[in-house]
Amino acid sequence: MALQEHETRDRFKHFLAIPTRWMDNDIYGHVNNVVYYSYFDTVINHYLIAAGGLDIADGPVVGIAAESLCRFRRELSFPQIVEAGLRVAHLGTSSVRYEIGLFVLGENEACAGGYFVHVFVDRNSRRPVPIPDTIRAALTRLQVSV
Repeated sequence: MALQEHETRDRFKHFLAIPTRWMDNDIYGHVNNVVYYSYFDTVINHYLIAAGGLDIADGPVVGIAAESLCRFRRELSFPQIVEAGLRVAHLGTSSVRYEIGLFVLGENEACAGGYFVHVFVDRNSRRPVPIPDTIRAALTRLQVSV
């Protein structure tokens, strides 16, 4: 599956509700563009910790952001609940490409969509390593056909 012009929630396998915060709004009265990337980071890392057992404090392997993109369709603003949809479009030996859709609570069409690439590396050497088995198993559950 590839990113579509208009993403719909049925194309995602996992969702996380994220409340917008007062500080997310910018001077123009909507969520600032950089905050969308924090929503991406939040849904991904929440899933990795909860479903994959990622130890962000002491684990030997960490995910490093290698690439990201966001396409903005409609504004989000405070106070809204964002439902972040997550799927895995590509699962390699040491990297994964997630695709994310950001939805207003209860709406079918995404306000924004994009992707995020993680490369898993050794915490100390920062050299790529194979994705740990527990994380790979969790990511496989989110994998979609290309």
